[in-house]
Amino acid sequence: MKYKLFTSESITIGHPDKICDQISDAVLDYIIEKDPMARVACDVAVNTGLVLVMGEITTECYVDIPKIVRETIKNIGYTDARFGFDYNSCAVLTSIDEQSPDIAMGVLSSSDGISKDPADMMGAGDQGMVFGYACQETPELMPLAIMLAHGLTDKLAKYRLDGTLPYLRPDGKAQVTVVYDGDTPIGVDAVVVSSQHAQDADRKTMEKDIWALVNEVIPAKYLSKDTKFYMNPTGRFVIGGPQGDSGLTGRKIIADTYGGYCPHGGGAFSGKDPTKVDRSAAYMARYICKNIVAAGLAKECQMEISYAIGKAYPISLCVDTFNTSKYSDSQIQDIINAVFDLRPYAIINTLALRRPIYSATARNGHFGKQQFPWEQTDKVDDILQAVKGIKTQKNID
Repeated sequence: MKYKLFTSESITIGHPDKICDQISDAVLDYIIEKDPMARVACDVAVNTGLVLVMGEITTECYVDIPKIVRETIKNIGYTDARFGFDYNSCAVLTSIDEQSPDIAMGVLSSSDGISKDPADMMGAGDQGMVFGYACQETPELMPLAIMLAHGLTDKLAKYRLDGTLPYLRPDGKAQVTVVYDGDTPIGVDAVVVSSQHAQDADRKTMEKDIWALVNEVIPAKYLSKDTKFYMNPTGRFVIGGPQGDSGLTGRKIIADTYGGYCPHGGGAFSGKDPTKVDRSAAYMARYICKNIVAAGLAKECQMEISYAIGKAYPISLCVDTFNTSKYSDSQIQDIINAVFDLRPYAIINTLALRRPIYSATARNGHFGKQQFPWEQTDKVDDILQAVKGIKTQKNID
């Protein structure tokens, strides 16, 4: 077939898993603001009337975890016990230990040799691989489907919190299916919006209001009479949030990244300080790919970076431009190595990651939002300088 379909999903801030992500990153932000060198790996689980905060935290500062939990839940909008879960009455349990000394040893003293360079002396906080990606489908250099889905969940939260759609409740999801002609998005085939609502909400009113919201988010050029729209397909979504389903940090990693448009290394982001390369290196990979595409070297760029615990330098780097560059992938890799330093210490400094910037990442994805340092295209000039003198090995289609 000439046409193909691709679907991505986004999650509202009141979804049980996203509640957990936001609490994890709120704890991280509180700690890193007061103790930038802290080691944090904070996980959260929620169920009806219960929040469990667990993990490994090593810090010099005092942390009032129950207060952070309740403030986060309040800001999400769980302010009424009738929702089955609210910030004031939920129980908050904590089970926190210090970081394992076996892990800390690799971070604090790299096994890469006797170099006195600080970047050589700090190793990766764990083994693993991460992926980065960028393409020309949207102004943010992100895949179209995930950006549209995030736009829908963002509007659902906005109109719920500001009272525009007072019958909405915090839990929900949105899903968008994009039609491609070859590699070019040409339309939206289907939109699915599932939003928790008040028991007495009128379904026809909801359908009308949510369809209007869809038209605000999705450009008219992508919608047609053939676009299918599904609003709460079961017909009812009154019981939601932790009352309807349990939640856990790191369970929405595809919605957090590229909506499934490229591979995922498997590591979650939320609640982890930047010594954990499954977070910081994933941000760096996005930063690199976005700058490569912004510099015009490729229409699409994906890269994989892998690390070994306690080692400063990556053990592998793989670049794929999907035949959209006049340079070979090995040449692009050489340019990346010339411009970017992929050691954890350097990543943290390049992106200024020892700051309380993480709570915003737990809402509507970690990528495609210009306020984050890994979304900047400030390396374009350096890339163009590095590419001078390199002979192209193939012509772009």
